[in-house]
Amino acid sequence: MACGGLMSAPVCLIENDENGKLHVKKEGKEILDGIHEPVVVVSVVGLYRTGKSYIMNRLAGQQSGFALGSTIESKTKGIWMWCVPHPNKKGHTLVLLDTEGLGDVDKGNEKNDTWIFCLAVLLSSTLVYNSLGVIDNTALEKLHYVTELTENIRVKAGVSQDEDRSTDFMRVFPSFVWAVRDFTLELKRGDKLITSDEYLEGSLKLKPGSSSQTEQYNLPRRCLRQFFAVRKCFVFPRPASTQNMRRMEKLTEKELDSEFLEQAKTFCCYIYNNAEPKTVTGGKTVTGTALGNLAEVYVEAIRSGKVPCLENAVVSLAKIQNVRAVEEAMQSYMIEMLNMPQLPMRPEELSDIHKIAEKKATEVFITMSFNDNDQMYHQELMGKIHNEYQDMCQQNHEASRSQCEEVLLVVFDKLEKTISDGSYLKPGGYQQYRDTLTQLTSDYRAKTHSQIMSEEVLSKYLRAKEEAGKMILQADQSLSAVEQEKEAQRLKNEILEQQKRSIEEQNQLQEQAFKDMQRTHDEHVNQLIRQMEKEHERMKRDNERVLDAKLKEQGALLHQGFQQDASRMQREIESLKADMNKQETSQRSTLSKVVDGIGTAASFLLPGFIPKAVGLGMSWLSKLF
Repeated sequence: MACGGLMSAPVCLIENDENGKLHVKKEGKEILDGIHEPVVVVSVVGLYRTGKSYIMNRLAGQQSGFALGSTIESKTKGIWMWCVPHPNKKGHTLVLLDTEGLGDVDKGNEKNDTWIFCLAVLLSSTLVYNSLGVIDNTALEKLHYVTELTENIRVKAGVSQDEDRSTDFMRVFPSFVWAVRDFTLELKRGDKLITSDEYLEGSLKLKPGSSSQTEQYNLPRRCLRQFFAVRKCFVFPRPASTQNMRRMEKLTEKELDSEFLEQAKTFCCYIYNNAEPKTVTGGKTVTGTALGNLAEVYVEAIRSGKVPCLENAVVSLAKIQNVRAVEEAMQSYMIEMLNMPQLPMRPEELSDIHKIAEKKATEVFITMSFNDNDQMYHQELMGKIHNEYQDMCQQNHEASRSQCEEVLLVVFDKLEKTISDGSYLKPGGYQQYRDTLTQLTSDYRAKTHSQIMSEEVLSKYLRAKEEAGKMILQADQSLSAVEQEKEAQRLKNEILEQQKRSIEEQNQLQEQAFKDMQRTHDEHVNQLIRQMEKEHERMKRDNERVLDAKLKEQGALLHQGFQQDASRMQREIESLKADMNKQETSQRSTLSKVVDGIGTAASFLLPGFIPKAVGLGMSWLSKLF
């Protein structure tokens, strides 16, 4: 198995043990933990022995991988996973989930099948339902799991079963693809040729009437129409002879039916081009890491006897993801900073390294974080990066100070020895001392001109030599009292001038700190806004997709004479439009809080610093809407 989510073969993600209990497997979870990029998740469900695993192997670009059963025994237990680089979407991973065959009489646990189906719906961005033969009433009755979704999945916490609207489910449910295998009919309605999509939609047409038989007939059809905004159908002819079907994994393409191969290619192209990255409420894109955590949250809810709730799952995911996002962002930052050249270095050089490290850390955090609307975790990250950078700056200062002190000891050694042996305590000695001190000071600056603590170290040394200078001056009998007083004042002025140099040096360091903090604010705001812009656009697309589906459904209901259902659909459409307007307002408010929150964090970290980039954030805000 390769690193970084690139797998040579599938592994079990969710195991169904002997006692019928589901749990997330460690190996599968660890693979997802290593995938920090968005994932496109395609799940396949269907009755056992319908060839589900084969089409997933085709999606993985392989002839074999997911187990294919050649007997009546169901091969796949639980949910198996195969992560491969997405062939069309750069920077995305294609996660294929092959589920345990539904309806296996040997399992004797109908509820287990329901949970497998629900998990496939909850975890995927595209759900492929695989069946044999034709789409008729029998086939739809076998898809009764879709009618139980509202009983086994909650979209919002704290609402009753009746309060969750079909719109809420449609927003978060995956696109639906029906793959009909071993299809032998001609795609015709009367004398007119139809597409496979028209075949599916025709099969989902409702029957008028209100009898219990009619309601039972309509129920799975209503559910498919009301829960899945995007529906697609593919019909596959039989791939090979009955004899060859038993060794499907070993068949070459030449041994497979050409029409089957062509349809399989069309199917794969559709999935590659149209399957969206997995998202949760609010248009937030899911990474591999988040997908693994979601799987654990959902499975734990099922094991504890609760109904999985998407809203609660997002809350739980936010806690898990945000803590880890801070940890991994800091790890990224420290790796970059610890790979830098040996200290000391110029502040600008250290700042540039910090800039690159911080940008990467922020990208890691924003990619992994979830629903951090109050910016608590983002501010925690800013604080930790700030502290680490300040520690690094301090280490740089100390390293520079040590080098300057070493140079100073060497350069001024001659002066120290001459002071110690009293050679300057004679007439004319002060001028000699002054000339030597001036020359050595010049030599020291020449050797330490690139060091940031050069003037401070020199200032400390010259202050320490002030008394020695006064003593030599007083001992120089060749100078008059006036000359001595003049020299004493000059000595004092030079000490003050040197202190001024030291202060200017420190001011430059402080100015660099201000620049770094302002840049930090800009970087955090810009990256957050870019991320929120993506989420906002995805949320708008999801809403528009649902609205379009509702309008089409309303039109179909009116055309078929279902006036009451069409009126109910109109109310749902009006409610959806109202929700969309609320979301626009909420997005503005959230974004404003983000900008303000980061500005507050920056001010807190560096007192007196007021980030100018707040204006930049507000200009981005106006761009979004």
